[in-house]
Amino acid sequence: MDAASPRVRVIRRRCAPKTFPCPRCSVRGRRKDMHTRRVRDVAFGAIVFIELTVGEYRARCGCCKTFRAQIPGIEARADYTNRVREAVIDRLLDDGMSLHRLQYALQRDFLLDLSDGFLYDCLDWKVRQTDLPAYRQWTLQNFSGTLCIDELHLGHRTLLLATDPLGDFPVAFALVSANDQEHMRRFLANLKQHGFAVEVVVTDGSPLYPALVAELWPNARHQLCIFHVLKDINACVFDALRRLRREQAGGRGPKRRRGRPTKTQQRRQRCRQARKKQDHFIWKHRHLIVTRPENLSGRQRNWLAQMLQYLPALRTLRLFVRRVYRLFDPQLRPYQACCRWAALVNDAQFLADPDLAKALAMLRPEKFDKMIAYLHSPAGQRVRTNNHVERTNRRLRYFEKVRYKWRRRRTIVRFIVLAIDRWHQQHVANIPATSYPKRRLQRPPPPTRAA
Repeated sequence: MDAASPRVRVIRRRCAPKTFPCPRCSVRGRRKDMHTRRVRDVAFGAIVFIELTVGEYRARCGCCKTFRAQIPGIEARADYTNRVREAVIDRLLDDGMSLHRLQYALQRDFLLDLSDGFLYDCLDWKVRQTDLPAYRQWTLQNFSGTLCIDELHLGHRTLLLATDPLGDFPVAFALVSANDQEHMRRFLANLKQHGFAVEVVVTDGSPLYPALVAELWPNARHQLCIFHVLKDINACVFDALRRLRREQAGGRGPKRRRGRPTKTQQRRQRCRQARKKQDHFIWKHRHLIVTRPENLSGRQRNWLAQMLQYLPALRTLRLFVRRVYRLFDPQLRPYQACCRWAALVNDAQFLADPDLAKALAMLRPEKFDKMIAYLHSPAGQRVRTNNHVERTNRRLRYFEKVRYKWRRRRTIVRFIVLAIDRWHQQHVANIPATSYPKRRLQRPPPPTRAA
C-alpha cells in the first residue's frame, strides 16, 4: 500500500437477536433473515466503515409485514452515520460555512465526498428532530414580560421577529410576503393568543407598531428604541456640522496673477492652508461632537477643545447633544424629563439652526412620551433599546449572505428553525433550567467632567 494513501478501518457491529420489537408498536417479531451492509463514519484523516449486521423480522402486528433491527445513531437505509450528519450541521450553524466550503472542509479533514443532496437531506433530518411546541412552552415559562419586535427584509419576503432581551432568546418569527400592518397584526395576535403576558414592548420608530400595541396589549408600555432616536438626531447634528464647515471654507479665492506673489498674497495663502488643515482635523474627529462626555478620554477631550477653538459655532452643536443626552438619564423622574424636554424644544438658539430645528421636530410630544416610557415602571427601566432583536437580525443576515438557495420559503424557514434550535441548546447548556430572574437596572457610573 502506498504510504500516502489513507488508512481504512472497518468496525463490525451486530444487532440480530432472535426476537426484536416492532419500531411502531413494540410487539416483538421473530427473526427470519440477516443482512449486512457498510455505513461510512467520521474519523480525522482516515476512512472508517461500520459493517452492520442486522436481522430482518416477521411482524406479528398489523403495522407492517417485516421490519429490520436498527442500531442507535444510524438511520434506516442510510449510507452515513448520524455523526456525519451532526458534523454537517455543526459546520453550517456554528462555523458559518457555506455549502461549498463545508464540502471542502469535510473532504480535507475526514475524507468525505458528500453531495449537495445529502447536505440538504441533513437539514431536513435535523428539522424533523426539532420540537417547536416544546420550545414555545419553554418560552412561555421563561418569558420576562419584555418583548422586542423588528423586521428583516430577505429579498421579496420579510421576516418578522420577536425576542426576549432579558431572557436572551428568540420568542417567535413569521415569514410574510409584505411588510404591512395586516401581517404584523396577525403576527402579534398569535403571540397574544399563545399566552404571552407582555408588560413592555420595545420597537423602533416604524408606524406599524403604535396602533397594534395599543390594541392588543392596552396595559403594556410601548418603548421607542432610544438608540434609533439618538441615531436620527445625531444625523441631523452631522448635517449641521457639514454646513458650518462649508460656510467657514467659503468660496475659492481670486485667481492669482502670474509672477512672484506679494506679501499679502503669501499671507492669504498661508491662512487658506491653515484653514484647510483645521477643516481636515474637524472632519477627522467629527464623532467627538456626538460622543457622551463620560466616554471621552483625556486625549479626546483635548481634541474636542481644539475643534471648538477652530470652529466656535460647533459649541452650539455640542451643547445641543449634551442636553439631548440629559433627556434620557435613567435616574430622572418623568416630570423632570418633561421639564428638560420643554426647555430644549423651546430654546431659540437651537430653533434658529435649520438642522437642529429638524432634530427637535423628531421630539414630538406623543413620540417623546414613548421615548421615556422606561421611566414609568421598574419593568421598563431594564431595557431601553431594541438592540437585542437587531443583533439577532444581524446574525440571520450573516447566515443569509454566506449561503445560496435562500430564496424559497421552505429553505428560509428551515434554516431559521435550525438556527433558533441551536441557540436554544446553547442557551440551556449555559443557564440552569429555571425561571429567569428579573434583572435590575445597572446604574451608570457617576458623570465625569464634561467637555
